[in-house]
Amino acid sequence: MAVRIRLTRMGRHKRPFYRIVVADSEAPRDGKFIEILGTYDPLGTEAKVRVEEEKAIHWLKKGATVSDTVKSIFSKVQLFKKLKEASA
Repeated sequence: MAVRIRLTRMGRHKRPFYRIVVADSEAPRDGKFIEILGTYDPLGTEAKVRVEEEKAIHWLKKGATVSDTVKSIFSKVQLFKKLKEASA
């Protein structure tokens, strides 16, 4: 089973809100997931991101792949830097 960290859309019409989730790569976008890692709210003057870093690092160490959007979100919160420090 290939595991992927990606976004799932929540919210209402024209008011998107996303969850950062760990899901099977074959599962649909808004379908079944394994675990919630955080949230991403793109609306407003500044995008709001909340990530549970310990859980995210745990899944990255297990070999979960990351979608392009989540990769840019993790880069902004410097999660990959913390992952390198944790593995060193």
